[in-house]
Amino acid sequence: MNRLFGSRNAAPKLSMADAIKSTEERADGVEVKIRKLDGELARYRDQMKKMRDGPGKSAIQQRALRVLRQKRLYESQLSQLQQQSYNMEQATMTTENLRNTMATVDAMSTANKEMKKTYGKIDLDKIEDVQDDMEDLIERANEVQETLGRSYGVPDDVDESGLQAELDALEDDLLQEGLSGETEGAMPSYLQQDSTSALPDFVDEAPQQQHESVSGREDAEARWR
Repeated sequence: MNRLFGSRNAAPKLSMADAIKSTEERADGVEVKIRKLDGELARYRDQMKKMRDGPGKSAIQQRALRVLRQKRLYESQLSQLQQQSYNMEQATMTTENLRNTMATVDAMSTANKEMKKTYGKIDLDKIEDVQDDMEDLIERANEVQETLGRSYGVPDDVDESGLQAELDALEDDLLQEGLSGETEGAMPSYLQQDSTSALPDFVDEAPQQQHESVSGREDAEARWR
């Protein structure tokens, strides 16, 4: 049968992009024809303006009407081709959006699976144990710091309020002595030395003991002479 009638080869299917391109090329060709018809109409219109009413002008009018009908036909065809191209472009955009949506859904599904695997490996009890161990270590570190900062030789029963009161009293005494020293022109008592350890005054005369030793030495030298 194929030898007698021949075989019909299946024509390759056009892609959407090829179909849009072919439709736009056809629309461009129709637009060229419309512009050509517009030129003819303009020429006929100029001729009719210069002619008087009569058989010649009527013939030009008939030609112009035929060109105008042809132009309307091409304009209708152009509108259909443009609408077809728009519909195919819209279908292409919709298809592309659907593909992007499916790709996004697949990516989200893969991410969810990975998150489930990751969370499945997490042991909350182990995390709590780590937190408890960390808290114990911090408490031990604080105990070590307190031990290293311990004071030596300080009684345990020291009353902090008593020490503060004694310090306040000492400050009052020092302030009072300072005020009395300023009024009397004397040094404060805490800066004065004890009377038993007072230094001798050597301004006018030498000490008596030194004078006596010098006189005894002169008598001895006189006897030797």
